[in-house]
Amino acid sequence: MQDLEKIIEGCKKMQRKPQKALYDMYSPILYGMAMRYASHASEAEDMLQEAFISIFQNIRQFKGTGSFEGWMKRILINAAIGYIRKYKKRQFDNFDDVREINMKNFEFSDVDFTKEEMLTAINSLPEGFRLIFNLYAIEGYKHREIADMLGIHIGTSKSQYSRARSMLKTKLIQLEQESKVKE
Repeated sequence: MQDLEKIIEGCKKMQRKPQKALYDMYSPILYGMAMRYASHASEAEDMLQEAFISIFQNIRQFKGTGSFEGWMKRILINAAIGYIRKYKKRQFDNFDDVREINMKNFEFSDVDFTKEEMLTAINSLPEGFRLIFNLYAIEGYKHREIADMLGIHIGTSKSQYSRARSMLKTKLIQLEQESKVKE
Protein backbone atom coordinates (compact mmCIF):
# COMPACT_ATOMS: atom_id res chain seq x y z
CA MET A 1 0.00 0.00 0.00
CA GLN A 2 2.95 2.28 0.66
CA ASP A 3 4.00 1.88 -2.97
CA LEU A 4 0.56 2.94 -4.19
CA GLU A 5 0.64 6.04 -2.00
CA LYS A 6 4.06 6.90 -3.43
CA ILE A 7 2.79 6.36 -6.99
CA ILE A 8 -0.26 8.55 -6.34
CA GLU A 9 1.94 11.32 -4.93
CA GLY A 10 4.17 11.13 -8.01
CA CYS A 11 1.13 11.27 -10.26
CA LYS A 12 -0.10 14.37 -8.41
CA LYS A 13 3.23 15.96 -9.36
CA MET A 14 2.63 14.87 -13.00
CA GLN A 15 5.74 12.65 -12.98
CA ARG A 16 5.88 10.23 -15.92
CA LYS A 17 7.32 7.18 -14.13
CA PRO A 18 4.60 7.06 -11.45
CA GLN A 19 1.97 7.65 -14.16
CA LYS A 20 3.30 4.68 -16.11
CA ALA A 21 3.43 2.57 -12.95
CA LEU A 22 -0.20 3.45 -12.17
CA TYR A 23 -1.22 2.67 -15.75
CA ASP A 24 0.61 -0.67 -15.70
CA MET A 25 -0.95 -1.56 -12.34
CA TYR A 26 -4.58 -0.72 -13.15
CA SER A 27 -5.02 -0.77 -16.93
CA PRO A 28 -5.86 -4.51 -17.07
CA ILE A 29 -8.65 -4.08 -14.51
CA LEU A 30 -10.06 -0.95 -16.14
CA TYR A 31 -9.73 -2.40 -19.64
CA GLY A 32 -11.79 -5.41 -18.55
CA MET A 33 -14.48 -3.04 -17.32
CA ALA A 34 -14.34 -1.02 -20.55
CA MET A 35 -14.87 -4.20 -22.57
CA ARG A 36 -18.27 -4.60 -20.92
CA TYR A 37 -19.34 -1.22 -22.29
CA ALA A 38 -17.62 -1.38 -25.67
CA SER A 39 -18.71 -3.10 -28.86
CA HIS A 40 -15.14 -4.08 -29.70
CA ALA A 41 -11.57 -3.82 -28.40
CA SER A 42 -10.71 -0.52 -30.08
CA GLU A 43 -13.66 1.17 -28.36
CA ALA A 44 -12.54 -0.22 -25.01
CA GLU A 45 -9.03 1.09 -25.66
CA ASP A 46 -10.45 4.55 -26.43
CA MET A 47 -12.53 4.47 -23.23
CA LEU A 48 -9.49 3.38 -21.24
CA GLN A 49 -7.37 6.17 -22.72
CA GLU A 50 -10.03 8.78 -21.91
CA ALA A 51 -10.29 7.41 -18.38
CA PHE A 52 -6.54 7.61 -17.74
CA ILE A 53 -6.36 11.14 -19.13
CA SER A 54 -9.10 12.10 -16.69
CA ILE A 55 -7.45 10.20 -13.83
CA PHE A 56 -4.14 12.00 -14.36
CA GLN A 57 -5.83 15.38 -14.76
CA ASN A 58 -7.98 14.95 -11.63
CA ILE A 59 -5.77 12.87 -9.34
CA ARG A 60 -5.17 15.88 -7.07
CA GLN A 61 -8.86 15.69 -6.18
CA PHE A 62 -8.40 12.23 -4.66
CA LYS A 63 -8.03 12.94 -0.94
CA GLY A 64 -7.03 9.45 0.16
CA THR A 65 -10.39 8.63 1.71
CA GLY A 66 -12.23 5.69 0.24
CA SER A 67 -10.99 3.27 -2.35
CA PHE A 68 -8.60 4.62 -4.96
CA GLU A 69 -9.53 1.76 -7.28
CA GLY A 70 -13.22 2.58 -6.79
CA TRP A 71 -12.49 6.22 -7.63
CA MET A 72 -10.76 5.17 -10.85
CA LYS A 73 -13.58 2.76 -11.75
CA ARG A 74 -16.09 5.60 -11.43
CA ILE A 75 -13.95 7.67 -13.82
CA LEU A 76 -13.85 4.75 -16.27
CA ILE A 77 -17.64 4.41 -16.12
CA ASN A 78 -18.03 8.14 -16.79
CA ALA A 79 -15.57 7.87 -19.69
CA ALA A 80 -17.56 4.94 -21.13
CA ILE A 81 -20.82 6.84 -20.84
CA GLY A 82 -19.20 9.90 -22.41
CA TYR A 83 -17.83 7.82 -25.26
CA ILE A 84 -21.22 6.25 -25.94
CA ARG A 85 -22.91 9.66 -25.88
CA LYS A 86 -20.33 11.17 -28.21
CA TYR A 87 -19.79 8.43 -30.77
CA LYS A 88 -22.89 6.27 -30.72
CA LYS A 89 -26.57 6.71 -31.09
CA ARG A 90 -27.89 5.53 -27.79
CA GLN A 91 -31.44 4.27 -28.10
CA PHE A 92 -33.64 3.94 -25.07
CA ASP A 93 -37.31 3.11 -25.26
CA ASN A 94 -39.06 5.70 -23.16
CA PHE A 95 -41.36 3.51 -21.13
CA ASP A 96 -42.32 4.77 -17.71
CA ASP A 97 -44.43 1.72 -16.95
CA VAL A 98 -42.22 -1.30 -16.43
CA ARG A 99 -43.41 -4.74 -17.49
CA GLU A 100 -41.88 -7.28 -15.12
CA ILE A 101 -40.53 -10.37 -16.80
CA ASN A 102 -40.92 -13.59 -14.85
CA MET A 103 -37.52 -15.18 -14.35
CA LYS A 104 -38.38 -17.38 -11.36
CA ASN A 105 -37.48 -20.55 -13.24
CA PHE A 106 -34.08 -19.31 -14.35
CA GLU A 107 -31.23 -17.88 -12.39
CA PHE A 108 -27.89 -17.05 -13.98
CA SER A 109 -26.13 -18.98 -11.23
CA ASP A 110 -28.04 -22.18 -12.15
CA VAL A 111 -25.87 -22.74 -15.20
CA ASP A 112 -22.11 -22.90 -15.40
CA PHE A 113 -20.75 -20.36 -17.90
CA THR A 114 -17.21 -19.22 -18.39
CA LYS A 115 -16.35 -15.55 -17.94
CA GLU A 116 -15.82 -15.29 -21.69
CA GLU A 117 -19.24 -16.80 -22.48
CA MET A 118 -20.98 -14.42 -20.09
CA LEU A 119 -19.05 -11.42 -21.47
CA THR A 120 -19.93 -12.46 -25.04
CA ALA A 121 -23.60 -12.75 -24.11
CA ILE A 122 -23.59 -9.35 -22.37
CA ASN A 123 -21.73 -7.74 -25.27
CA SER A 124 -24.33 -9.06 -27.72
CA LEU A 125 -27.04 -6.99 -26.03
CA PRO A 126 -28.12 -3.81 -27.83
CA GLU A 127 -26.13 -0.73 -26.76
CA GLY A 128 -28.69 0.83 -24.39
CA PHE A 129 -29.59 -2.48 -22.79
CA ARG A 130 -25.92 -3.37 -22.28
CA LEU A 131 -25.13 0.00 -20.72
CA ILE A 132 -27.96 -0.16 -18.21
CA PHE A 133 -27.36 -3.86 -17.46
CA ASN A 134 -23.71 -3.16 -16.68
CA LEU A 135 -24.48 -0.12 -14.53
CA TYR A 136 -27.21 -1.85 -12.52
CA ALA A 137 -26.28 -5.54 -12.33
CA ILE A 138 -22.50 -5.32 -12.37
CA GLU A 139 -21.55 -1.88 -11.03
CA GLY A 140 -24.40 -1.76 -8.49
CA TYR A 141 -25.91 1.62 -9.30
CA LYS A 142 -29.55 2.24 -8.43
CA HIS A 143 -32.05 3.01 -11.20
CA ARG A 144 -32.37 6.61 -9.95
CA GLU A 145 -28.59 7.09 -10.26
CA ILE A 146 -28.57 5.54 -13.73
CA ALA A 147 -31.44 7.75 -14.84
CA ASP A 148 -29.58 10.84 -13.58
CA MET A 149 -26.31 9.78 -15.24
CA LEU A 150 -27.92 9.10 -18.61
CA GLY A 151 -30.59 11.81 -18.58
CA ILE A 152 -33.47 9.33 -18.88
CA HIS A 153 -36.58 8.51 -16.85
CA ILE A 154 -36.20 6.05 -13.98
CA GLY A 155 -38.88 3.89 -15.61
CA THR A 156 -36.79 3.74 -18.77
CA SER A 157 -33.82 2.46 -16.78
CA LYS A 158 -35.97 -0.21 -15.12
CA SER A 159 -37.57 -1.19 -18.40
CA GLN A 160 -34.26 -1.44 -20.24
CA TYR A 161 -32.75 -3.50 -17.42
CA SER A 162 -35.72 -5.86 -17.41
CA ARG A 163 -35.51 -6.31 -21.17
CA ALA A 164 -31.73 -6.74 -21.07
CA ARG A 165 -32.10 -9.43 -18.43
CA SER A 166 -34.73 -11.19 -20.53
CA MET A 167 -32.54 -11.07 -23.64
CA LEU A 168 -29.54 -12.29 -21.66
CA LYS A 169 -31.61 -15.14 -20.27
CA THR A 170 -32.60 -16.17 -23.80
CA LYS A 171 -28.99 -15.99 -25.04
CA LEU A 172 -27.69 -18.04 -22.11
CA ILE A 173 -30.39 -20.69 -22.52
CA GLN A 174 -29.45 -20.98 -26.19
CA LEU A 175 -25.80 -21.29 -25.24
CA GLU A 176 -26.64 -24.00 -22.72
CA GLN A 177 -28.69 -25.91 -25.29
CA GLU A 178 -25.92 -25.63 -27.88
CA SER A 179 -23.39 -27.02 -25.41
CA LYS A 180 -25.69 -29.98 -24.58
CA VAL A 181 -26.05 -30.78 -28.29
CA LYS A 182 -22.25 -30.84 -28.64
CA GLU A 183 -21.91 -33.32 -25.75
